[in-house]
Amino acid sequence: MTGVRIEELLPEHAEQVLGIHRSGIDEGNATFETRAPDWAAFDKAKLPGHRFVAVDDGTVLGWVAASAVSDHCAYAGVVEHSVYVHPDARGHGVARALLDALIASTEADGIWTIQSGIFPENTASLAVHARAGFRVIGTRERIGQHQGAWRDVVLLERRSPLIG
Repeated sequence: MTGVRIEELLPEHAEQVLGIHRSGIDEGNATFETRAPDWAAFDKAKLPGHRFVAVDDGTVLGWVAASAVSDHCAYAGVVEHSVYVHPDARGHGVARALLDALIASTEADGIWTIQSGIFPENTASLAVHARAGFRVIGTRERIGQHQGAWRDVVLLERRSPLIG
């Protein structure tokens, strides 16, 4: 994976991005979702300028994208994000490179907080987020049911040292 490039996530990446999303859903520790959205719903929910793919020789290895937290003006500088890496590409710095690209784009756009909720069992994701400067805010206990079981979610945020 020496030729990995971070690029803007575009419609031509849709099939691979949604496939990686489905893989994360199927593994059971990435999201409460049970189905990946179609491209139109995915595209509508993600903020332009804050979505990227890691690509190696035309193959998408992972993606990151941010969504607005609220349309209330007080939250204009706060986004929530998701990052997914293909199972075969994990452990090679793909998630960190994607998070770094997201951090750069959000700071350039005046966004001061990136947040996420991660299942506590997803220790690899928690670790890469910590290395990227995210901190644990707390745990929402039994916040929702997933596959018939109550699940906790660890809340993380990264506050920009450049803004606010």
